[in-house]
Amino acid sequence: MILNNIEILDFKNISDARLEFSPGVNCLVGLNGMGKSNLLEAIHLMCLARGMSSMPESALIRHGADMLGVKGNFTSDAGTPETVAVGIVKGKGKSLKRNGKEYDRISRHIGAFPLVSVTPADSMLVTGSAEERRRLTDMVISQADASYLSHLIRYTRSLESRNRMLRAGVRDNLLYESIETAMEQAAVEIHRARREWVEAIGPRLSSYYSLIAGNAETASLGYKSVLNEASLHDVLAEYRQKDIVLGYTSRGPHRDDLSMSLGDYSMRRLGSQGQVKSFTLALRLAIFDYLKEAGGKTPLLLLDDIFDKLDASRVEHILHMVSEGDNFGQIFITDTNRGHIDTILSSLGGEPKLFEVSSGVFTDISTAKEELPDG
Repeated sequence: MILNNIEILDFKNISDARLEFSPGVNCLVGLNGMGKSNLLEAIHLMCLARGMSSMPESALIRHGADMLGVKGNFTSDAGTPETVAVGIVKGKGKSLKRNGKEYDRISRHIGAFPLVSVTPADSMLVTGSAEERRRLTDMVISQADASYLSHLIRYTRSLESRNRMLRAGVRDNLLYESIETAMEQAAVEIHRARREWVEAIGPRLSSYYSLIAGNAETASLGYKSVLNEASLHDVLAEYRQKDIVLGYTSRGPHRDDLSMSLGDYSMRRLGSQGQVKSFTLALRLAIFDYLKEAGGKTPLLLLDDIFDKLDASRVEHILHMVSEGDNFGQIFITDTNRGHIDTILSSLGGEPKLFEVSSGVFTDISTAKEELPDG
């Protein structure tokens, strides 16, 4: 999948921008807060129908504006032209169109334009709550398997119904069982898909970590779920009285987690900043391989501030790894250091693009890059 160009109107600090991209490497350089990451988030919104963070979608609209618009022209791996347009209006929600036709359900868009992003916030996948890791798991599997998202929506709706009953103090077991049956059916598919996903990316994660970190430590991923040991039917029945006292459902796929380890040690407890950065980057690259293989489409790869907490030689090695060969496709990179970017671009083949970013304005300086001294 290649993003040929993009038009952005009133997205965060970007008032009006039109950019043409290279099918290979695209670099954005500028100080913090200038709009580099905002461009990546606009691409993320087009591809995955949501921003990168959990902030309200209305917060994506530029201050003082009433709406935002993002439109991109893509070329599929098969050479088919595709257009995606997304708009958000304050107080009226979001619209999403593919080739001029609006989706009846936005969830149908997930997986059509696969994307993998690497951001400084990825450290939260290791140090943050289980919710961060579940959100990643669900987003990745949903891009590869449309049925997974349907099961997840069905489970979540039934879970909300059960929680309302718990808060109301309902004690009729038959009423609970009627709700729990739908939860159980969806939970079986959710658990299966998550287990298979962890098994699929585990070897890839270990391989990429070794390439990035250059040592003998083995990175691994595990899946922690109550359904590893029992059926949801038995679990909900066992904890029903406790849940009535608590007022919420304390066990189920909505409490699942991932374990992240380096050798025999937990990354969350003992991982250094550099190890965490290498681990999350390896995880994202493993996810890229998974999505490409499962969906048959090459995802876009967004690398936001990749130099953070990694030395320049290691980053250069990583970028050569992802820019050479046929495995990875179009790549977008942001950084504050022009010297980093120039060093990398000077050693890459093809025709990379370089944009200077200042206060939401993007200037294509690709033709001038060879005239400037190395940083």
